[in-house]
Amino acid sequence: MSATKFPAAVLWDLDGTLVDSENYWLSSEKQLAAEHGYDWTEQDGLDLVGFSLFESGEIIRVKIGSKLTVLEIIERLTMDVVEQLKTSIAWRPGAQELLSELREAGVKTALVTMSFRNMAELVVNSIGFDAFDVIVAGDEVEFGKPHPEAYLRAAELLGVDPGHCVALEDSLTGLTSAERAGTVAIGIPNVSHIPEAENRVLWKTLTGVTLSDLQALF
Repeated sequence: MSATKFPAAVLWDLDGTLVDSENYWLSSEKQLAAEHGYDWTEQDGLDLVGFSLFESGEIIRVKIGSKLTVLEIIERLTMDVVEQLKTSIAWRPGAQELLSELREAGVKTALVTMSFRNMAELVVNSIGFDAFDVIVAGDEVEFGKPHPEAYLRAAELLGVDPGHCVALEDSLTGLTSAERAGTVAIGIPNVSHIPEAENRVLWKTLTGVTLSDLQALF
């Protein structure tokens, strides 16, 4: 494959990378915790960023001492976030512009998220153009991020080598998943810190980032 064919695909995280929804999750968690008499702090929320909803739901259940099941907690939080997204979807800087350029250039794309499919589809359907070839959602994988399963499945569904893909993530958990899958993983920190590491690529923003910048990574 010639250099002009790279990347074969670009794999996008949803919350905090494509859309600025992390604060929606934080506020929903805080409200649920308050109903159980627990003072949910910002750090409590940040500790969950990037993890699967099943893992996060169990942590929340134990911390706040809830009698709700993990699935009931997930459904409650997801419903709250979906309602907030219906009111306002704030795109991360540069994300929509880069995604549009990729589609116009015929580059394959996937949305790889630990949010459930119903929420992912709500966002995708609001974009206004055919943005993604496939969606891999948190309720469709056995192992959540930082396990590489979701990214490996996205590459498989697209019919491409993970090593020929760029993955865009805003959290250490998600970035670790993409790195373990063998993608060219880019961290764009949002609400949580991503530490530097050998061979790790971190960008401050996607503002001004173009397909040429992604091709240069190869």
